[in-house]
Amino acid sequence: MFKCFGAEALGVSSGSSEVIELSLSHGFKGVSLDVRDFSEQVKTHGLPKARRLLDSSRLKIGTFALPLDCEADDETYARELAQLPAFAELAKSMLCTRALVWIEPASNERPYHQNFAFHCQRLAEVAGKLAPAGIRLGVGIRAAADLRTGRAFQFVHAYDALAMLLGMVQAPNVGTIVDAWDLVASGGSLETLSKLTADKIVAVQLADASAEAVEQGWPSTSRLLPGETGLIDTAAMLTWLAKLGYDGPITPVPSPASLSGMRREAVAKKAGEQLDKIWKAAGLTPAGKLAPVAPAPVAQPAPAAKQAPAPKPAPVSKPASRATSKRW
Repeated sequence: MFKCFGAEALGVSSGSSEVIELSLSHGFKGVSLDVRDFSEQVKTHGLPKARRLLDSSRLKIGTFALPLDCEADDETYARELAQLPAFAELAKSMLCTRALVWIEPASNERPYHQNFAFHCQRLAEVAGKLAPAGIRLGVGIRAAADLRTGRAFQFVHAYDALAMLLGMVQAPNVGTIVDAWDLVASGGSLETLSKLTADKIVAVQLADASAEAVEQGWPSTSRLLPGETGLIDTAAMLTWLAKLGYDGPITPVPSPASLSGMRREAVAKKAGEQLDKIWKAAGLTPAGKLAPVAPAPVAQPAPAAKQAPAPKPAPVSKPASRATSKRW
């Protein structure tokens, strides 16, 4: 596993050179790719120049947000779907093989069963466009209750329902975005994810929450940096992922409101520090592996008590000779 700097997730709006500098300065080993913006840079400057800074930084490219709206009308969706292979090949050239998309938790257009069939079809089509470039599609949920308010029809917003949906998508390159905050907000736990294998986890996102978030019904604005309160045990999630063999990006994703008024440098610094804290609490090495546990010392048997030597027998007196014996 590796620490991934998501500029958009942290509310950092700046050029690629500054994002790279912030990532390197605060302990991140990877960055997320804005594939649309990068595509424009390639058109303007050519691929070698557009990728030069990333190559020299030696940062990994963790993920890219799918440049397509799965909820769009048929015409818009068809146009964006046709453009997807070019984006996929560009991401592949940067060794970025993880595309991410999130399901809207409610709809005004389609009842649950129709929306289920609608997403099965579209996710399968999208995965099919990504597959030739070796790109995996990670699908995530939005568990915050306020995102469903005022909508006519509820839809998938918990991990057990997502597992059912993805099980119906006929595409081997489709997997799950594991988000610690969404997992807890939807009433789940690590046990909920027990059937996931490492190859079906495309990306991992971490956030913490306050006690007020629970009382307020987990609003979408209540995401904090991981490890800020400990209400969500993100260290335990990292330990579980390491045991599972997951080797992908770990991205902190707080809500913008929790970082309001902070400068970019301060945001990156705090995010890096919080990740470092839970990394150590999870018992991970800098490379994201479980640190080897030194074997407990084997107790040595106590030395046997030395026995006191047996007393020597008293010498036996020899009878004196007649010539020297004394008389009384």
